[in-house]
This record gives sequence, structure tokens and C-alpha cells, in this order.
Amino acid sequence: MNADNKIIDGKAIADAMKKEIAAEVAAMLDKGIEAPHLAAVIVGEDGASQTYVSSKEKACHSVGMTSSVYRLPEKTSEKELFDLLDFLNKDDEIDGYIVQLPLPKHIDETKVTQAIMPSKDVDGFTPYNIGLMQLGLPCFLPATPFGIVELLKRSGVETEGKHVVVLGRSNIVGTPVSVMLSRKGKGGDATVTLCHSKTKNLAEITRRADIIIVAIGKPLFLKADMVKEGAVVIDVGIHRIADESAEKGYVIQGDVDYDEVYKVASKITPVPGGVGPMTIVSLLYNTLQAAKRKR
Repeated sequence: MNADNKIIDGKAIADAMKKEIAAEVAAMLDKGIEAPHLAAVIVGEDGASQTYVSSKEKACHSVGMTSSVYRLPEKTSEKELFDLLDFLNKDDEIDGYIVQLPLPKHIDETKVTQAIMPSKDVDGFTPYNIGLMQLGLPCFLPATPFGIVELLKRSGVETEGKHVVVLGRSNIVGTPVSVMLSRKGKGGDATVTLCHSKTKNLAEITRRADIIIVAIGKPLFLKADMVKEGAVVIDVGIHRIADESAEKGYVIQGDVDYDEVYKVASKITPVPGGVGPMTIVSLLYNTLQAAKRKR
């Protein structure tokens, strides 16, 4: 936890999880078992995606895992991509792989997620794994929602009996984290309200929340007057906003008006350094589980 007890330090918590994963990988190597291998597929030149994949690659090496990246040009056809996915599905050396989103518009993301072998779906995006998650059965949980739940648990935020309001109903964050927080057991047992663009009287709903998770894709969307005193606020958004006065020519902002909401929240995640590191370490965790199942 950060020295400021209000701030939930995702980087510190992710680093602790990395140490746990690295110890398990080292134990595998000591027994003569190959290190887990995570592959990533990226199509096109999206800057944020390139940065994210590089971060995943670096994180893999930091815990002793093997990684490989398949970089395909923007004009790659669906058939060419599916041929690669078929190869990755059949390659026994690959324990898990991810296809970095977003994909170019001419490629159907739904078809792509359906083409990934569920036992290698360490992003937890395939319909098979999503179905298992809905039923509360063992599966690869989506990395960002899993990271959020782990962040709450490890920072001492109780969810049992609490009212959690989730802003955003995407299949990547909002919908799965709502399911996970409402499930029976530690890290769940919350009463969850899932809000979206058609929700009426949004501020009235958020003001009743004990925990607010914001994954709406709009910079500085959640304002202080939408948050009750003492609520916990988790910011999933990350935006690069042009700012000529900044050293890099831009600033990083989340979906939460951090400076103002900080004043009323009991705990809050920063951007960067909150949810982002947890997403990456969750991917490493899933890859380790995939490798252990195979071996």
C-alpha cells in the first residue's frame, strides 16, 4: 500500500503477486519443467497496443516466463490471422496466448475470440471461459476484472454485503467484474448495480455506492458530487490527453476526476499505477495456471 493510505497502489500489489508467480516458476525450473510460455498477437500499428504488448513481454521475463510476440501488418487478412491462431492452438510449446485488441475494422473480433483454444485463452475472452465464469466453475478469469477483484482483496476492501456500482457494461471489464463481485465467496458477495449509457439518474445511483468501478471510456467522467463520503473508487480508464505544457506533450488521465474525488473517497486507485499493473500480472497468473494444467 502507498504511504498515503487513501491510494490503492496497484503497482506494489502487482509486484507482490509477481514475486509469488516467480517463485512458482523457479520451482518448476528446479524440477526440470519448462517455464510457462505466453505468446501475444498484435495486428497493426496502434501505439497503445504496441506499448501494452511490450509491457506484457517485459513482465513475462521478470518472472522467468518465456514470451513471443507475433506482429502482423494492418492489412493482414482474416484468413492469415486465423492460420496463425490455428498454429498457436496446436503448438505444444505455447501455454497461453492473447490477441491484442482492438483489431483493424476488417477483422471480426467475435470470430477471433471464438477461434482461440479455451485451454490457451489466458485473457478469458472466449465464450467457453465466459460461460464457465458465469456458472462459477474453474476457468481463466478475464485479466482486468480478475485484477480488480484481487486489488480489492489485497488492499483490505471488504465486498461482502456492500453495494458496488459498475459504470460500463463491456464484455472485457464491466459485465464480467459485475458477475465476479456478486458471486458467493471471498472477493464477492456484493450487491452489484451495472450502469451504462442508458441508465437514468446515474448520480443518484453512484451516490449510494460503497464501491464504484469506473470503466466507461470517458476522461474525468466521475465527479466528486457523484461519490458519497468514504466510498472506494476504482478507475479502469486510461487516456492520453494532449497538453503542450506537459514534458511529454500529453498527460495521462483516467475516467475519474482524481483530484476532486480523492477528497471524498476513503480509497482510490491512481492512473497510471492502479488497475493497469494488475491486468498484466493477472495475465501472468493465468499463463502459470495454463502451464500447470498441461504439465
